[in-house]
Amino acid sequence: MSNTRKYFGTDGIRGEFGRAPMVPEFAWRCGRAAAEHFASRQGSPLVVIGRDTRRSGFILEEALVSGLRAGGAMVQRLGVLPTAAISLVTIRRQAAAGIMISASHNEAADNGIKFFGPDGFKMDDAAELALEQLIDASPQPHGSFQPEASTFGAELEAFDCYLNTLRATLPASFRLDGRAIAVDAAHGAAWETTPQMMKELGARVHVVGASPDGSNINAGCGSLHPGLLAGYIRENPGTVGICHDGDADRLIMIDENGMPLDGDELMAVVSAHALDGRGLKNKTLVATVMSNLGLNEAVEKHGGRVERTAVGDRYVLEAMRAGGHVLGGEQSGHILFLEHLPSGDGLLAALQVLNVMVETGLPLRELRKIMPKYPQKLVGVKVREKRPLEAMPAVMEAVEKVEEAMGPKGRVLLRYSGTENLARLLLEYAEAAPLDEWAEQILRPLRSEIGI
Repeated sequence: MSNTRKYFGTDGIRGEFGRAPMVPEFAWRCGRAAAEHFASRQGSPLVVIGRDTRRSGFILEEALVSGLRAGGAMVQRLGVLPTAAISLVTIRRQAAAGIMISASHNEAADNGIKFFGPDGFKMDDAAELALEQLIDASPQPHGSFQPEASTFGAELEAFDCYLNTLRATLPASFRLDGRAIAVDAAHGAAWETTPQMMKELGARVHVVGASPDGSNINAGCGSLHPGLLAGYIRENPGTVGICHDGDADRLIMIDENGMPLDGDELMAVVSAHALDGRGLKNKTLVATVMSNLGLNEAVEKHGGRVERTAVGDRYVLEAMRAGGHVLGGEQSGHILFLEHLPSGDGLLAALQVLNVMVETGLPLRELRKIMPKYPQKLVGVKVREKRPLEAMPAVMEAVEKVEEAMGPKGRVLLRYSGTENLARLLLEYAEAAPLDEWAEQILRPLRSEIGI
């Protein structure tokens, strides 16, 4: 079997809706293959399925359900819920698998399919390769797919299961009475769940990005565009902001002064508090090579260590499970708390940070000082192909020259996105001044070779 995955990226199958592979006929074959891969092997015919608020999700869901049933699976539709809720309900209902239809932080034109095994975890590389073989072997469907409904609601039992589970991760006395919380749900999967939780905990809640219409998900809002909520908080100081992406597995927070905190800073806050208090299992935080070097400083200062992985939450998860670690994540705000959920969740992460604020009595603007931030420059370049970087001598020579200029005070990371036709360049250095010039030295030959 080839080790190269044909359809799967770092986070499921993803692409522009209406273009291969993200078309209804392919989704049907995915459902048919998933029924054979999961339902026929797990002793349960049940598969649960959810989606975010993209208009294309309705027809993709219909195609997946049709394919699943053609393969002998029984399907329960959960409606619009965060990705972690689908993972959780998969476990609670002892389902053979869970499926989430979402392209996460991507624009509304894209969509994707994520699979969870009966343990609620995403599939590993070997399982994805096996499923791809079944997809390719599946027959073509007959007829068209007409969605049964076009609503953005959720199954009530699954909605309550998710919120009750997250509530149980907090001390029984935990409350947010009197606190001002602003939520940006990115017009996505958390448009009801996160505001509801904040209100139940007693906060005064201001909500934006909670009017999904099928085409506005992630549009100028959410975790990729925290400036929207930051602007509100600067006009209403003292408020704490919570920003999600389309499927709500990410979290970016805004402090009381209107300044965003990324995933590195949030992990620093939570891990330092755990190391100082009840303890962090193995005294280890797992992060990717993209995370700021300041995160290492913060964790080590409190007696812990940072273990680095390749980019992608799947690789963070693999390292956590292999080492028995419970906390890890990415700079993008995708954070895993394996003591509580098998999948990253933006609301869970927000609650854990808010709990640190309550227990320490410190505002977020003070807690963030735990971590020094090395200046970084991150640039994405659209590419027409993902040619091996080592096959482009001019690009590699530019990288080597910049690394030589940096010496031990910085680093260069050039890689391809696992979900988009992008090359990503990260430069990190003790000083910000030379970063723009260095970035252009590397990007110039890259654009010449494969840029669009």
